Amino acid sequence: MSGLKCHHDGKIAGLYDLDKTLGRGHFAVVKLARHVFTGEKVAVKVIDKTKLDPVARGHLFQEVRCMKMVQHPNVVRLYEVIDTATKLYLILELGDGGDMYDCIMKHDGGLSEEVAKCYFAQIVHAISYCHRLHVVHRDLKPENVVFFEKQGIVKLTDFGFSNRFQPGTTLNTSCGSLAYSAPEILLGDEYDAPAVDIWSLGVILFMLVCGQPPFQEANDSETLTMIMDCRYTVPPHVSHACRALIGQMLQRDPKRRATLEHIQSHQWLQGVDPSPATKLSTPLVSHRSLSEEEHGSIIQRMVLGGIADRDAITEWTTISFSRYSFNYTLPILICNCKAQNCTSNA
Repeated sequence: MSGLKCHHDGKIAGLYDLDKTLGRGHFAVVKLARHVFTGEKVAVKVIDKTKLDPVARGHLFQEVRCMKMVQHPNVVRLYEVIDTATKLYLILELGDGGDMYDCIMKHDGGLSEEVAKCYFAQIVHAISYCHRLHVVHRDLKPENVVFFEKQGIVKLTDFGFSNRFQPGTTLNTSCGSLAYSAPEILLGDEYDAPAVDIWSLGVILFMLVCGQPPFQEANDSETLTMIMDCRYTVPPHVSHACRALIGQMLQRDPKRRATLEHIQSHQWLQGVDPSPATKLSTPLVSHRSLSEEEHGSIIQRMVLGGIADRDAITEWTTISFSRYSFNYTLPILICNCKAQNCTSNA
């Protein structure tokens, strides 16, 4: 396939105009961007590869690998990966309603249980899907749950600590955020991968209905002690069923923790649709809604913009349609830029 031209700074590969910064991390900046030809807004995670140590590089590789695998309506989609000599750009689906942490902080005492169970069921549905693919998230927290208000759903994001696992075997990497991490991770023990996500789900549910984390003290040492003792207090306004479900997830012994199957069948979640997103159209424009004239116009503008020749673009969109028949969008690409040459493989 013919190469895509790679540009830097304000434009990526001639396809995206970068806009304001949405967030910052140790090695990455998340920016708002627009697709040059369709105007579609996306989030772009810009990673400075020159600052990555071997461990961080490994996490980055796993993040891309896992996100390419996970295609679920309650998981933020990775549309494209563009790799240059010094930067890696992850082109991601953009939420329009902020994250769950900010939402919780706006509700003193937590959300109503009716609202909380709708959001929680969707998170559990997404994690169940990930675990069936043998992908563990390992950094579940409200900050990594994003609202898509137009669709009325929530989606998981930030798979920076995700990894593959094999049932019956253990992992040993310590990662995640203190207030949401399972005791076995904090102890540095080898651990059962699904169980650590379930602990974090318990923390998220507590926060949804209580408005604050179950384990958060003045300093990390006190917080760690509370986690190890599994010591927390559920406010009296929380129902008995919800209280029981939280207790079944926040178990010190991972072997005693509730399974995802048990959580999904728990009485507190009965009657809640865990997958409303499956009834919705995808966030991007369906190619079936475009006329041949509109389709041809987009291709022509891509040719004139120097993205690639017409044959390459036609092949590119054909591959996209065959893989994602419901989307008129870019396929997931690894774009390896070497000097001024850039090759693209779907």
